[in-house]
Amino acid sequence: MPLSQLKSGLHFSGKDVQALQADEFANPAQLWLSQGAQAWGQPSAANGRSCASCHGAVATSMKGVATRYPAIDATSGRLFNLEDRINQCTTQQQKRPALQPDSDALLGLTLLVAQASQGMPLQVNINGAAKPHWQKGAALFNQRQGQLNLSCAQCHDQNYGQRLYVDPLSQGQPNGYPVYRLEWQKLGSLERRLRSCYSGIRAELPPWGATEMRQLALYLMWRGEGLPIEVPAVRK
Repeated sequence: MPLSQLKSGLHFSGKDVQALQADEFANPAQLWLSQGAQAWGQPSAANGRSCASCHGAVATSMKGVATRYPAIDATSGRLFNLEDRINQCTTQQQKRPALQPDSDALLGLTLLVAQASQGMPLQVNINGAAKPHWQKGAALFNQRQGQLNLSCAQCHDQNYGQRLYVDPLSQGQPNGYPVYRLEWQKLGSLERRLRSCYSGIRAELPPWGATEMRQLALYLMWRGEGLPIEVPAVRK
């Protein structure tokens, strides 16, 4: 879709959710931002290194980073999302155990890094080694799956704006993640949201950290190219 037609999930949210996201004091995702900011300066017990000791101020050193993930890791050749990159630094540079998927600790740091790119447009690289991953992500987006035999495209390309029960379907844009969802009562990653969609159509769930989840995320980020990073975001 052309940029003029791209709509953030906030566009399809009710006025109460929009107001909650806009209120800096009431927005519940602020709790995870505070936790992330504390973790950024916390030295590792193993070697005394913190995120800040390597990168300095997050607002400047991480500016633009969240707009370009998922991306190919030059060392391993794997497709990394932002959480993977944070965990790579955690284990290799700070000699700490990896943070658990969708844990508050990992989500807080991810949200903090994403906030440094607030307002900047999504712009992932789908060339070179990333191209096969983008192609597989595109195929997944259009593939019918599960007992309901539905694809992502059927909901979020062909029928966005139509109501599913009482709520309008969004375009499935990824520019607000990690996001606070009222149904979860906590912050959650894009991978968690994709897994929820898989459950909703009664499809087999990939394991946490599966490459196909990163491939689908890469395609979604490319599909939403030009939309600004919108965190801390709130959704129903």
